[in-house]
Amino acid sequence: THALGSMPLDVTVVAADGNFPQPIARIIVNKCAISGCHNAASYKNAAGLLLDSWEHMLNGSANGAAVIAYSPKYSPLLYFVNTDPALGTTATPTMPQSTTTYPQSPLSKDEYNTLANWIASGAPDKKGNIPFAANPDTRQKLYLTNQGCDLVAVIDAQSRLVMRYIPVGTNAGQTESPHDIKVDRDGRYAYLSLYGGTYVQQIDTRTDTVVASANLASSALGGTGQWNILYLSPVSSSLMVSGLVANGYVVNVNTATMQVNPLLTVDINTGGTDVFRNPHGLGSNATFDTFYTTLQYGNVVTKYWFTGGVLHYKYVSINGRPPVPTITATGSNPDPHQLTMAPGYDRYFVTCQSTNEVCIMDALTDAVLDSIPVGTYPQEMTLAPSKNYLFVTCTEDASNPLPGRSGSVYVIDYTPPAHIVKVLYGDFYQPHGVAVDEQNGLIYI
Repeated sequence: THALGSMPLDVTVVAADGNFPQPIARIIVNKCAISGCHNAASYKNAAGLLLDSWEHMLNGSANGAAVIAYSPKYSPLLYFVNTDPALGTTATPTMPQSTTTYPQSPLSKDEYNTLANWIASGAPDKKGNIPFAANPDTRQKLYLTNQGCDLVAVIDAQSRLVMRYIPVGTNAGQTESPHDIKVDRDGRYAYLSLYGGTYVQQIDTRTDTVVASANLASSALGGTGQWNILYLSPVSSSLMVSGLVANGYVVNVNTATMQVNPLLTVDINTGGTDVFRNPHGLGSNATFDTFYTTLQYGNVVTKYWFTGGVLHYKYVSINGRPPVPTITATGSNPDPHQLTMAPGYDRYFVTCQSTNEVCIMDALTDAVLDSIPVGTYPQEMTLAPSKNYLFVTCTEDASNPLPGRSGSVYVIDYTPPAHIVKVLYGDFYQPHGVAVDEQNGLIYI
């Protein structure tokens, strides 16, 4: 994102070695942080990347983080100093650049490997400190799934830079496509669904590592279920995950044991093949004993509950017409996508991707309270409760005025009567996920 950039410089005196380990200082300080390149006098014209110290390096450049601890494959600094594609990604212009004042040769293979091995070991300073490792219990972060490469990016909220990449999935030979990620109420764990796999995974947010996995591939669940949206219970003791297939599932997992709870799970044994067709968005009441899921095609939210492990349900129409819980030939139904509960659990919001609106539903009476027109193909939502705002991504909104860009984010004040506050058009294409950082007054798209 263009919001990224070098942070304001501190006023500390930079040591001759830049606080780098000596083998690294010999390369970065002597060959990169020089006049006309990445020193204090010139860095603003060098993508804003200042390399005269380890601390300044961590501020990144106009293009984001330059070095990401433990991830040489995803550290752009290495791309620009590499001249051998066999070693990894290459990019131009090749660094260090040779000038009349400072004639230089490209880095040798040994020098490149010295940098790569240093990053792989955490890119420590000369005292062994690892970037962004301080204050693991209080550091504010955001988590972003990368479906194409089975990674979760960890963004440091203060610097707004990627600080880690977490490898996820359970099968190195298969792309399992991490889709949704949710952090629990205490910020202690994050939970991840794998669209192309058979697991939900648990991430320790202090160490940013996967610490547990729940296998969803039981015979009753039918293996790969295109596991999609996650929903954490109000006290984070349980999570639900939707299986977006024609004969769909909604699975409940105990977060303490990371085991499937069959008493709150909809599968083929509880009628999921007939009742839950392409389930997607999820929600519950405050006491986590009444549940909601959008069915991706039609005009239905399924409201359901269990008594002694027996499933009870009703189809709730979100447009006042007779319930249609499946694909129709006319394509006239709203096709509800995502579901978000209001903070008081008295209402919930549903994005309707075929009719370009957000429906507001009464959770107690099942009545349609309102319908807010939004941009084309609304998808994901998130709340900013301190503002009473609901943010809605509209993936295919052609009204974006920026050349070659598509999509918008609608800002809705959900205080009755709900109304649109603003439409955000940005330098993005097909916005989908959205997250709010209320502490710093930011949204991430």
